[in-house]
Amino acid sequence: MNRNSLNFSGGPGALPESVLQQVQQAVLEVPEVGLSILGISHRSDWFAAVIAELERNMRTLLALPDDYHVLLLQGGATQQFSMVPMLLLHGATQPAEYLHTGYWSGKAVRAAQQHGPVRVLWSGESAQWRRLPRDEELAFSPTAPYLHYVSNETVEGLQFHRVLGLDEVPRVCDMSSDFLSAPCAAERFALIYAHAQKNIGPAGVTVVLVRDALLDRAPEGLPDFLDYRTHAAAHSNFNTPPVFAIYVVLLVTRWLLHEVGGLARMAEINQRKAQTLYDLIDTHPGVYRGRAAVADRSRMNVVFELPDAQATQRFLAQAQAAGFSGLAGHRALGGIRASLYNGLTLEAVQRLAQFMEDFARRG
Repeated sequence: MNRNSLNFSGGPGALPESVLQQVQQAVLEVPEVGLSILGISHRSDWFAAVIAELERNMRTLLALPDDYHVLLLQGGATQQFSMVPMLLLHGATQPAEYLHTGYWSGKAVRAAQQHGPVRVLWSGESAQWRRLPRDEELAFSPTAPYLHYVSNETVEGLQFHRVLGLDEVPRVCDMSSDFLSAPCAAERFALIYAHAQKNIGPAGVTVVLVRDALLDRAPEGLPDFLDYRTHAAAHSNFNTPPVFAIYVVLLVTRWLLHEVGGLARMAEINQRKAQTLYDLIDTHPGVYRGRAAVADRSRMNVVFELPDAQATQRFLAQAQAAGFSGLAGHRALGGIRASLYNGLTLEAVQRLAQFMEDFARRG
């Protein structure tokens, strides 16, 4: 296997081999156009068809109801941290409820606090961000403007395996690192956002699914570029969009539909990948320590620790020499992180598990 196939980076993540081959061709020439993807106009009929097909594919994969807009925006999840409260928190008398479960949700909390009242419903700080809240620890308010949480914390390796909140309160979820990795009951959320560079494409495009009724709450006076209604009216083509990144996301949705066989099948593959590593970690508790509570372990980001810094550096050096890439933990936490996004194959994970087995035996 080449090194590109052994890329366990936390993001941008690995893309499927068949998609990379199509991208290679498209950089030179998109067959049906005769031009490089890097030089095709965003105002062309061809690109309008790309956006239309991508929207259809998203709706099919997620069984998304008709009363949702599918938007392709820029600015990553970071821009959404502010766009969400600009839409839903303006003039609110009751606080929006946020879960602070790790590094990225902390950024979302701080951004929202600049726009209105925010209540941190639960924080994982006292648990050192090693677990997620249990149901009995959450007292949701039926009058909150919205509930916000991050479905998968990439830094800490924590993932919710259930939908949270009250049906009468709009749910907003940052699904950046597990979007399209499994079915997600999208119809239970008022707004979902996900930057592409984990499971669905390269950096540069952010997918937003927003219920039509939510846009009716938008305050007047928002800057055009920061108003979801602007992008909905322009069919995600208000200004020059990232044509290349959007095209790659289209290719990934085709891959999910026609090669993988849908999100239920993708979830089975991802579960098997994650279990392969967690079983290995649990088999060698004297060498590897999983960071997250077992019930909250992420299927996307397997985060673990070795006994000391010296062992960690030895592991990373030997892994790099063996051809593995992207295994160093996030700079905020350290340790080891193996990210198992959609494009990473089960074979690659099995190769890593064998490396970890050999490392543990060598001591």
